[in-house]
Amino acid sequence: MDADRLARSLLELIRRTSVELPDDVRRTIAAARRQEDAESAAGYAMRIIEDNIALAACNDGPLCQDTGSILFYIHTPVGVDQLLFEDAAIRAVREATARGWLRQNSVDSVTGANSGDNVGPGSPDLHFAQWREPHCEVRLMLKGGGCENVGATYSLPHPRLGGRDLRGVENAILDCVIEAQGQGCGPGVLGVCIGGDRVSGMDWAKRQLLRRLDDQNADPALAELEQRVVHKANQLGIGPMGFGGRTTLLGCKIGKRNRVPASFFVSVSYMCWAFRRQGIALDAAGNIAHWLY
Repeated sequence: MDADRLARSLLELIRRTSVELPDDVRRTIAAARRQEDAESAAGYAMRIIEDNIALAACNDGPLCQDTGSILFYIHTPVGVDQLLFEDAAIRAVREATARGWLRQNSVDSVTGANSGDNVGPGSPDLHFAQWREPHCEVRLMLKGGGCENVGATYSLPHPRLGGRDLRGVENAILDCVIEAQGQGCGPGVLGVCIGGDRVSGMDWAKRQLLRRLDDQNADPALAELEQRVVHKANQLGIGPMGFGGRTTLLGCKIGKRNRVPASFFVSVSYMCWAFRRQGIALDAAGNIAHWLY
């Protein structure tokens, strides 16, 4: 794989992720806007959101001033040089920051010093996995800090939410929505993991956000739970940006991981309406073969 071609491909992936929402997200937002009273605060908020989406694409500028944590999820065939991949990703992040597609968002957690190029410990954050396919796929998520702030991890049983069953899980997810109260730039999308530990559970919850909004969960019980959570959340009256209305959630995606018997975690990762995730398949030289969303 050619390092320069790979860096250019990753740069284009960053640009498009920052500037353009995927088709499934835009369709869901458009449908949500039609559900709101056009003269209400919720209707006004949804129009502003759609205007924001159009202006960002037209002007090739970021959808949000917080371009967020830079999360790469990479599948490679056996034998691909991951160090070359990491170097290309860092080059692309630096270039994207210089061009304004990424804001200067990465600061030292002790001193507060800004690196100026979004590169530092944990930024960008790369997750590698091998597979037996002959090509590489790269998915990118840009996750804003505001929506990250309103995620949560619950431990069941809980005296207020219930036991270690799907009812308790549902109550925990809805509690997270109620606590957010429109913060995190709603309407939002939830990624949820049932099980795992405190680290693997939240990681798997975030990975649920790589799914399409219009997909169907392969587990019938979880598919039903996803639909029920969205339906109930949208009856809470929280609405876009907390202004009231019918659209509190755009979607909910739930996965599960095995756990040890002593613990039962429900991890909820909240994503704002600026649901910035995109993906590419690469050819053997590192060029973009096609887009994944």
